[in-house]
Amino acid sequence: MKPKIDVRDLHYATDDGREILSGLSFCLYPGEILCVMGVSGGGKSTLLRCMAGLIKPSAGEIWIDDVEITRLDEDALVPVRAQMGVVFQYAALFDSMNVFDNIAFGIVRGPKREEHRTLGRIALIRMVRERLQQVGLPGTERKMPAQLSGGMRRRVGLARALATDPDIILYDEPTSGLDPVTGASIDDLIVQTRNRRKVTSIVVSHDMESIFRIADTVLMIYEGKAAIYGTPDEVRASTNPVVRQFVSGQTDGPIQFRR
Repeated sequence: MKPKIDVRDLHYATDDGREILSGLSFCLYPGEILCVMGVSGGGKSTLLRCMAGLIKPSAGEIWIDDVEITRLDEDALVPVRAQMGVVFQYAALFDSMNVFDNIAFGIVRGPKREEHRTLGRIALIRMVRERLQQVGLPGTERKMPAQLSGGMRRRVGLARALATDPDIILYDEPTSGLDPVTGASIDDLIVQTRNRRKVTSIVVSHDMESIFRIADTVLMIYEGKAAIYGTPDEVRASTNPVVRQFVSGQTDGPIQFRR
């Protein structure tokens, strides 16, 4: 089976020369869930931004199916982005729009806007209702973001990401700030979405319980490199002191707290 995503020797450095990513390589197969973990500021969000084509890496390649995206211009990236949905940290809903308009925005203004340009109002209403049904929030179309709990906002964010039927979904800290029960419900939704729609998922997370609950494979980034890339069982059994310290949450070890 061919990989859906193939990242090869990826590097990213800031303008002042600070290297954030230093030779990451990994691949995902269709329908796989990869969880990316690591210390704060360690390059996880930078990796997502490179994969979404929002920033250009300094070196290396990112293959989506048969397309190498790192050298594409904005016009050429449009069909690649049309395959992707992004669930932002804390959902990033438009506060001035109700739930319906937030999800409809992803349909009529998102990467598949040309395809949906002639979509009628009734068809749009049906699509939004279907997405809300899929995330367990039927009947919430007229609610404003301020009227929703944190978990409900994350579900609306996922509904917006699903609006264009993506093949790939990128999740940025989907359970951050949620209580354990609500976080577990979001984890279940991520897995159900994969099982139902066969999407390939990359989940950036610090939540070890969440990672071990949903991941098929785990990538830990440390000092720009892969400290480990393997199954959850391989992460649990790792003898790498960096991995062991991060998984256990201990303060003593090679990972030092920076004030």
